[in-house]
Amino acid sequence: MAHYLITGGTGLIGSTLSQHLINSNHNVTVLSRQPKKVPRICGDKANAVTSFGDINDQIKFDGVINLAGAPIADRHWTSKRKAILEQSRIGITAELITWMKHRKLKPNCLISGSAVGWYGDGGNKVLTESSDFHGEYTHRLCDAWEKQALHAQDLNIRVCIVRTGLVLASKGGFLQKMLLPFKMGLGGRIGDGQQYMSWIHINDMIKLILFLLENQDANGIFNACSPDPVSNKVFSQILAKQLNRPAFFPVPAWLLKTFLAEMSQLLLTGQRAIPEKAQALGFQFDYTELNSALADILSSR
Repeated sequence: MAHYLITGGTGLIGSTLSQHLINSNHNVTVLSRQPKKVPRICGDKANAVTSFGDINDQIKFDGVINLAGAPIADRHWTSKRKAILEQSRIGITAELITWMKHRKLKPNCLISGSAVGWYGDGGNKVLTESSDFHGEYTHRLCDAWEKQALHAQDLNIRVCIVRTGLVLASKGGFLQKMLLPFKMGLGGRIGDGQQYMSWIHINDMIKLILFLLENQDANGIFNACSPDPVSNKVFSQILAKQLNRPAFFPVPAWLLKTFLAEMSQLLLTGQRAIPEKAQALGFQFDYTELNSALADILSSR
């Protein structure tokens, strides 16, 4: 039986991971600003704390999974909103590193979140963990977040950074927001639809985190996405087909730029990222094709 600390544990990935670990008879401590929600969202056996100072110094954590971060696409990127996005990622991670630095019982491993947005607008270029970036806000945000987490290496803690793609899940996540217009027959590509979408099934996301926790050879950056990214146009067509609906209503790029300003980059640009490092270590995805992944997700709703 192991003991894990999860930040951002009430989010889509964190809550699913917490439930999986508890069902596997592990102990889970969740850092949350709303501790009363933790048992309901993460499992009734999850231990909730509101700050790192609330954690007993005598607890030895086998791993820390750092997934904290305010939703990036929920509100306009005003200066105030950017400050929240940065504090919830970079700031919390800095607090985590300071907390680990002062503990005698340090965790064996840190798995820390990031996103394929680190690469910025990648066009149609295939992106591996060694690829360069296009400088824009998502890159700067993710880069500072990653660099903060990598300070744990100075404490002799093994660090894995997961650059996550779009997570497909039956409840929550970006797919939840897409389903209503598509079910109404009002779905379609965004802009020209050529921007790539790196996606991952929630089950594979959890499986990959567990793989990185257990694999002592795993270090550094990992793209957490399926080996088969698709364009937005193809994604829209496959989703519409799964729902037996047409996809005839494209969203014009000018409209998104008008209403979303800088944040429109999230929808109008993309990354064709592949999980080269994870596969090189022997990780095997259960869902490598979007059609089967969506079929599984939609059947479980």
